Amino acid sequence: MISKSLQKQIHSLELKKFRKESGLFVAEGGKTVIDILNSDIECCKIIATEEWLSENQIKQDIPVLTASEEELQRISFLRTPQGVLGLFRQRESNIDNEIPKRELCIALDDVQDPGNLGTIIRIADWFGIEHVFCSMNTADIYNPKTVQATMGAICRVKVHYIDLPNYLKSLKGEVPIYGTFLNGENIYKKELKQKGIIVMGNEGNGIGKRCKECVDEHLFIPNYPTDRETSESLNVSTATAIICAEFRRRAI
Repeated sequence: MISKSLQKQIHSLELKKFRKESGLFVAEGGKTVIDILNSDIECCKIIATEEWLSENQIKQDIPVLTASEEELQRISFLRTPQGVLGLFRQRESNIDNEIPKRELCIALDDVQDPGNLGTIIRIADWFGIEHVFCSMNTADIYNPKTVQATMGAICRVKVHYIDLPNYLKSLKGEVPIYGTFLNGENIYKKELKQKGIIVMGNEGNGIGKRCKECVDEHLFIPNYPTDRETSESLNVSTATAIICAEFRRRAI
């Protein structure tokens, strides 16, 4: 049985303020929960139905609480609960300025939508990008909607919140810093390296002025055919997928 205090605690984690105070976050769904359980992220509690627990093996040192479907419905952030909810401890972020000198990374300048952020983390995971650097105004990786959208990629991709313009400025001249712009060079004709940072901007305003000043490689994803009237821009997560795919295609 789920106590009222636990129910209240879980509901509070919908808000960033309480996630920050407690250092906890919620993950739901079998695939996401299992992936996180198999990572280095600490699990504080698993709440699941008897059916789910009978089909999945949980380590003995993890506190487990059995709940009915109705109880899960009351605490879930999903319209249709998926049999399990986990309480996990947020990772500590250890930023290594040398990372972009060794591998390809993504930077997000004020991406606001939790779904977009989660999808970008999932894209990064698919294309073997292990570090994403976020401006302080980017959506919270531990928002339940974001966690859900990552589909477990949150446990494989490390997300760092930093003063992004200053971080990019410190790397300028040391590594290539890529960004997408309407007046950029055609990405399919541009030389692309497998080290550096790909900067993606806000859904409505693109890359901000301070970050833009640090970008030295301007990319453009051309529409097809080029003389056809088309949408003004691509969704930021869609654009990220196209860019990452092209970078990795060059590495094959």
